Amino acid sequence: MVSALYAVLGALLLFKLSLDVVKLRTQYRVPFGDGGFYELQMAVRIHGNAVEYIPIALILMVIMEMNGANVWLVHVSGIMLFAGRLSHYYALRHRDWFWRRSGMAATYISMVMMICANIYYLPWEQILVLY
Repeated sequence: MVSALYAVLGALLLFKLSLDVVKLRTQYRVPFGDGGFYELQMAVRIHGNAVEYIPIALILMVIMEMNGANVWLVHVSGIMLFAGRLSHYYALRHRDWFWRRSGMAATYISMVMMICANIYYLPWEQILVLY
């Protein structure tokens, strides 16, 4: 399955973002929460934002592939998703609103592509049978 590649990339990105939070909590000696430190607040939000989008996008991608979507569509969706997530990460770390908007737009476009592909590739003949 091609989507496994993007699941691994998503896990690696979430792991890296989690390590950023742990590093800052250790540095500022904050056992939970953000302790009022802006840098830690941003790291927590960057990680939280990724956790909000990556899992559902990967579920859509796996289902899309299982329903028979073309491999090129899986790759386009995955590349766009992770380009968006990395742009968003960069933007929040550097306070660059252009890259943040671009990252969110890429994330949303990839998710809309996957939603549409899932609707198209659904096994409608099985869904609409009543017996």
